[in-house]
Amino acid sequence: MIEYLKQQVASEQMQEAKINKLREELQLLCLKIINDRGYFSQLAFVGGTALRVIYDMRRFSEDLDFSSVDKANYNFNNIIQAMEYEIKLNGLTLELKTKTQKTVQSSMLRFPGLLKAIGVANLDNQKLSIKFEVDSNPPKGADLENSVVNKSYLLNITHYTLPSLFAGKLHACFFRGFIKGRDFYDFLWYLGKGVMPNLSLLNNAIKQTQGQDLLITKENIGEFISQRLTDIDFQAVQKDVGRFLEDKSEIKLLNKDVMLNAVKQCFNEK
Repeated sequence: MIEYLKQQVASEQMQEAKINKLREELQLLCLKIINDRGYFSQLAFVGGTALRVIYDMRRFSEDLDFSSVDKANYNFNNIIQAMEYEIKLNGLTLELKTKTQKTVQSSMLRFPGLLKAIGVANLDNQKLSIKFEVDSNPPKGADLENSVVNKSYLLNITHYTLPSLFAGKLHACFFRGFIKGRDFYDFLWYLGKGVMPNLSLLNNAIKQTQGQDLLITKENIGEFISQRLTDIDFQAVQKDVGRFLEDKSEIKLLNKDVMLNAVKQCFNEK
C-alpha cells in the first residue's frame, strides 16, 4: 500500500497538493471497506466529501460524513473495528480516538509516520488524519440513491440525493455555529447546479437542532438565504477554504455579491 500511495502522489509538485491527494486515497480506501463489508446498508454518505467522490467537485475534503439509515442494525463500534482491521491489513499504521457518547459518533483516524514514509514530510510525529463521523439520529425526510463510482476502486455508494445533500449543507452553513469556508464553496457549487434543496429535510433539521419551525418554502427560500448571507464573514470563508481548492482562482468567487446574485438566479423562478 505504501508504494501504491507513493505512486498516487508522485505527479503532484506542491506539498499541500500531495497531502490532499494522499488523504483522498485513504478516504477511498475507507469507502471500499464500507462497501466490501456491506455497511452501506446501514449508512448513507453525506457532506462535502460525497460531492467530491460522487460528483467530482473541485475541492478536497478532510472528513468522511455519514447518516445512519438502519438504526436497528447500525453499530458504530463494529464499523470502526472493521475499519481498523482492514486498514492495518493493508500495511498501514493506524491510531484511533473514538467518541460514541453523543448523537453524532466519531472516530479520528490518524496515520502516524505515513507522511514521512511517502516522502511528504520529514518528521515522524507529523500525522495525517481523517475524521470519520456518523449522525446516528439524522432528521427525517432525506431521500437516498446509489451511485457506482470508479476511483481507485469500483464502489457502489449509498448516499443522499443532491437535494437532500443541499439541505444538509444549508443547515451547516447557517446553523453550525461557526464559519467553515468549505461549506460556502459547496453552497455555491449547488447554486451553480440549480439544485432546489429538500425543504422537508431542511425544515426538520432546523427544528431538531434549533427548536424552531421556520417553514421554509419554495416561495421564501431565496429571501431566507439572502438574509442569512448578510451576516457571513467572507474573509473567514476564503481563509478556511483556500488550501482545499484545486483551482485557487475560484476563491475570489466566495464573496457576498457573487453569492447573492447566484441565489437570485437559482431561486427567483422556482
